[in-house]
Amino acid sequence: MHLHKEISNEEIKKTFDEFTGTIKQLPPIKSAVKRQERFRKVYSIDILEIEDKDVLFRIECEAGTYVRKYIHDFGLKLNSGAHMQQLIRTKTGPFTDKNWHSLHDLKDSYEEFKEGNDSPLRGIIVPVEFAIQHSKKVWVHDSAVDHLCHGSPLYNPGISKLSNNITKDDRVAVLTLKNELISLGVSSMDSNSIIKSQKDIAVKLEKVFMPVGVYH
Repeated sequence: MHLHKEISNEEIKKTFDEFTGTIKQLPPIKSAVKRQERFRKVYSIDILEIEDKDVLFRIECEAGTYVRKYIHDFGLKLNSGAHMQQLIRTKTGPFTDKNWHSLHDLKDSYEEFKEGNDSPLRGIIVPVEFAIQHSKKVWVHDSAVDHLCHGSPLYNPGISKLSNNITKDDRVAVLTLKNELISLGVSSMDSNSIIKSQKDIAVKLEKVFMPVGVYH
């Protein structure tokens, strides 16, 4: 962050405290969402370095937080103005800067794959299930899989087991008993209600990943 005026370190730290927790944001004019005020959570701020008008900091925040807008609003609060000079995403879900691979790495690995050596490529590509390791989950009987692959909602009788902390309207991952990702969806009820219900829709599917015909 580059501040447009000299601001004391104490004032910067105080303002960061005010900009931690639940904040209100109006998405920028050029954005992928409807431009209306919404609340986002800033879980933590770690100031790494302050040098003159430049502030290097680490922010841990909820998905959908506009950091450029966060810095703009920060500058308005200080009556100084501020803009973002650089942004590096170091983590999203289970993915971190420790397991990044460049497109150049991917291209080189693919060339080796075409020559018969698949080891480098296997070191880069991870199963899709890696992305949902922290998600709440529902496992289904084999007999329900193909119906789900056709886009059918998940009814309670098709469920074998599930996470015990699901609440209504949670985003959940639907898997086979072999832990293969079938789809993502939204729960229609909480875990206890799903267990007790006999014939209701438990999960409404949003995105199906498994091709039709894998399970017959």
